[in-house]
Amino acid sequence: MAVPPLTRRLVPLSLVFIVVGLATSFVGPYLALFLTEGVHAGPVRTTAFLIVTPLAGVAVSSLIGRVSDRRPIRRQLLITAALAGAAGTGLTAVLRNYWAVLAVTVTLTAIAGSLFPQSFAYARQVLQRKDPARAAFGISALRTLFSAAWVGGPPLAALILAAHGFGWTYGLAGALYLLGALLVVLLLPKVPGPVTATAEVESHGRVANPVALFLIIASFTLVTTASTLNVQAMSLFVQNDLGGTIGQAGLILGICAALEIPMMLVLGALTTRIPVRRLIYVGVVCAVAYHAVAASATHVWMLAAAQLLQAMVISTVGALSISYVQDLMPAHPGRATTMVTNTFPIGQVVAAPLFGLAQHFDFRLAYAFNLGLCVIGLLLLIASGRVRTAPRLVHREPAISPA
Repeated sequence: MAVPPLTRRLVPLSLVFIVVGLATSFVGPYLALFLTEGVHAGPVRTTAFLIVTPLAGVAVSSLIGRVSDRRPIRRQLLITAALAGAAGTGLTAVLRNYWAVLAVTVTLTAIAGSLFPQSFAYARQVLQRKDPARAAFGISALRTLFSAAWVGGPPLAALILAAHGFGWTYGLAGALYLLGALLVVLLLPKVPGPVTATAEVESHGRVANPVALFLIIASFTLVTTASTLNVQAMSLFVQNDLGGTIGQAGLILGICAALEIPMMLVLGALTTRIPVRRLIYVGVVCAVAYHAVAASATHVWMLAAAQLLQAMVISTVGALSISYVQDLMPAHPGRATTMVTNTFPIGQVVAAPLFGLAQHFDFRLAYAFNLGLCVIGLLLLIASGRVRTAPRLVHREPAISPA
């Protein structure tokens, strides 16, 4: 039986997402540990590193996102980013000088960071041409694969790190990036660039104007910051404020991860019948509810039960937001995806000083901060819907003149 063309395209792309997820999960959770024990950086240098490198990633990914929408070079960008990741992690496997590691991270590793959004942009172009009605589901399914890789990657990396050290961990991450580049070269064909929009108006569609788009991205950034601070403060909050153990904190985070993966698939399937924006509204409301429960929790089981709400947040704002913003910027899939994925490193930067305040006063304060952030995020999302939208531009191929 013949395999449908869309399936032939998405299966290798799925492999790319798994490989990229494993590569990033091998090194991401242990970066602070590497800086402290491998590079012997002090608290000030470690903090500076953790602030500068996400900002460098945001800048580089934004630049690449703009370039990718102007020319049909997305496949080449995927290959370049994967090779940059291989070179960056390969060098980090052997370098132990702080400034050398920083230089590699803000250049090669920053370029590798564009592999994640550009893979989603590539998937969007494939889905939009082959099966536009299921584009949101396809994006959500691919995001699920990335999350699944993060479920298994960190424990495996921990075993390798304990047995062989940072050199092996970063070296294997580099090998995974090389495998990703090979998969793109062998299995992913070139896709045409996005068609230039014309001034012709389509009566049944609208796109967000810049003000509405800014409000939407700001809303996602605040909710993402809250999710980041939630993970950072979880173990200390459970241990110091709720009288639990580190093991219970890990179990709570595991419950959330286990719930979010099937939830992403279910919500992705629902996008064929329910508007994506409506599902995202539900997710942001769940974010407010979750942090309200967490801020007032008095027992560990209350926090564990609330993970159903947090899983909904990650499955909507963390997954469906990509296809939602892509819908609002149909001629710029690379830029749209990068704007959404950049909310994660920006959230890390914003969460850092808030964690410091919570560490100084009380870890329950972290969840009070999160509640405030999510309430503001919900208000911004509501405000974005009240901003006058612009007409959707039709994308038409130029007519062919008769001979």
